[in-house]
Amino acid sequence: MSDDKATPERFTTPAMLAVEAEIAATRHQLATTVDELTARLAPRAQAEAAVATARRLASDATSPDADPEDRARARRVLVGVGAGVAFVTAIVVLRIARR
Repeated sequence: MSDDKATPERFTTPAMLAVEAEIAATRHQLATTVDELTARLAPRAQAEAAVATARRLASDATSPDADPEDRARARRVLVGVGAGVAFVTAIVVLRIARR
């Protein structure tokens, strides 16, 4: 028995080729974006970025070679973080003391 339905040959037009190329480019852009977001949102990457920022701030706050504006900003940030830690510690101590 022969197959009456032969596989039709694919035909392409310039418009179809353009759409396929556009779809392939869009898929590539989407894959790239997803990879970048995955790398940025990874907990390890965020922790490394936070450590690098903290080290830079500490270096700027203590280095006499740092730009005066960077040094002042770093000191303000470090004072703010210290105040936040002191505030949270005080709340924890007060809650423990109430028990």
